[in-house]
Amino acid sequence: MRHPQGSTTPDEPLVAELRELKDGTGLSLAALAARTPYSKSAWHRYLSGGTLPPRQAVEALCGLAGTDPEAVLALWDAAEAAAPADPPEEAAARGRRPRALRRFPPWLPLSALGLLGVATTVAAAVALSGRPATAPAGQPLSAVPHCHGRSCQGESADASVCARDARTAATVTAPGYAVLLRHSPACGTAWAEVRLRSARAREVSVRKGEDVLSAGYPADDSAGNCSPMLSASSPRGVEACAEVDGMLACTGLDVEPDGQG
Repeated sequence: MRHPQGSTTPDEPLVAELRELKDGTGLSLAALAARTPYSKSAWHRYLSGGTLPPRQAVEALCGLAGTDPEAVLALWDAAEAAAPADPPEEAAARGRRPRALRRFPPWLPLSALGLLGVATTVAAAVALSGRPATAPAGQPLSAVPHCHGRSCQGESADASVCARDARTAATVTAPGYAVLLRHSPACGTAWAEVRLRSARAREVSVRKGEDVLSAGYPADDSAGNCSPMLSASSPRGVEACAEVDGMLACTGLDVEPDGQG
């Protein structure tokens, strides 16, 4: 995908559009990495034109920017069609046709709870087929959740628009921060959210039975505050936790609110 300075290649309109979308989100590369399954270095390559991004990465960025992805995906299709053919395994990793299931994001386990992460069977449930293709009459496409239930597993609440109708099911306050259990009836998902009173490194986790997802954010990431989503038709049986500077707090409808050092 790299090309000599001054040349024109099919991916240049796509790269320009992706940069504009990124600027529109107001997010840093680190914040993009925290909200998607793609690393900071990967986003740097995608936005610099060094690598054609996976189709799912384009969809995720459009979701974060609140933009209908149709026009941007048309640019991706043009760039993908003009690019040299890849070996099958590399094509699958990039999201080229034939399409492969999205790789599960490398969310960090919450060390204080000894969480082991999520079984690989959960990853197989994160399929694009679960996303609604059209919006109800009178409602813009950008306002429609992009997934539901198991197809939302591991997704960002903001990127999938599930945060639009979210409500707080339970909350607990610890010194310097509060932990909330959030639930979206429209998406059938739940996630943990931490609200800080000062900039500090934090790790946010959500658990339901054996399913656990978590995400870590550095102190300089002022926007990252949520865990990935878990499929949950009800917030009951779901536990939300956050660890900030060695302090752990958890909450849920079926657990006693807990704040501890």
